[in-house]
Amino acid sequence: MRYRRLGRTALKVSELCLGTMNFGPRTPEKESHEILDQAVELGINFIDIANQYGGHLGVGATETILGKWLSAKSGRRDNLVLATKVYEPMSSDINDRGLSARHIQMACDASLKRLQVDHIDLYQFHHIDRTAPPEEIWQATDRLIAQGKITYVGSSNFPGWKIAQMNERAAVRNRLGLISEQSLYNLIERRAELEVIPAALEYGLGVISWSPLAGGLLSLDSGEDGGRRRSDAIRSERQARQDQLTRFSQVCAEFGEAPSAVALAWALHQAGIAATIIGPSNKEQLTSIAHVPDIVLNADILLKIDAIFPPCGSAPEAYAW
Repeated sequence: MRYRRLGRTALKVSELCLGTMNFGPRTPEKESHEILDQAVELGINFIDIANQYGGHLGVGATETILGKWLSAKSGRRDNLVLATKVYEPMSSDINDRGLSARHIQMACDASLKRLQVDHIDLYQFHHIDRTAPPEEIWQATDRLIAQGKITYVGSSNFPGWKIAQMNERAAVRNRLGLISEQSLYNLIERRAELEVIPAALEYGLGVISWSPLAGGLLSLDSGEDGGRRRSDAIRSERQARQDQLTRFSQVCAEFGEAPSAVALAWALHQAGIAATIIGPSNKEQLTSIAHVPDIVLNADILLKIDAIFPPCGSAPEAYAW
């Protein structure tokens, strides 16, 4: 496994971040724990979750499953960079959602209890909350940091302007501000290149790409993300992009790697990327992509991939004179 600094911090995280959204809703607890064991054996030290994950089992169920695994072995938590998120509704209560100072404090306390830990390394805002003033948000996180409950703060699904606003307001308070942005980014969805990634680079945020396989589209026949690949929406999208996906498959075959591995490796070759999230639903899927950090895509391969999935270009030049 290879490791990178998370943004401008000295914190080192594995290039593959284990996403846990499947744990509980799709992957039973026992197998989820086996995947976690395997991930640690492979050198993955970065685990991502969200307080709302749980699907039909109910909000918070995935954090509870992870908490049981963390508490099962003494010292297990000490070697991991643990990240969770706040924003999504946790109940029907009108205040049990969003980024109000009240909800941030209460949601953090609830996550700590479910995870059975005393602190969270990276506390991420799961989405932009246009009703919450930056000052209110930073007041809440300052308190959590002072209490020793969180160490770093990151964002997820933020636009470039919000990253800039939040970090400018943090600078006024002489605070570190956002140190990471978890963004939708893959070969099919590259719009983060316009504003989000440039903002992250300018302000020293490490980008953590989520859905690097575009919901399973880019895994093709590798078996990755099988559940979503079989959905009607994915089948329809696959048909619409059949030519692109066929050409991509041919490039991968010539290179000698599965499409899923190449798509993940491509993300790690992009500027500003600190890690890419993998979401295996079984141990076999995790094993099949464990070597991704060792894959080197040369300039020729990257150009061939760009020809199939064109980059957006730079902003504002991509859409203005």
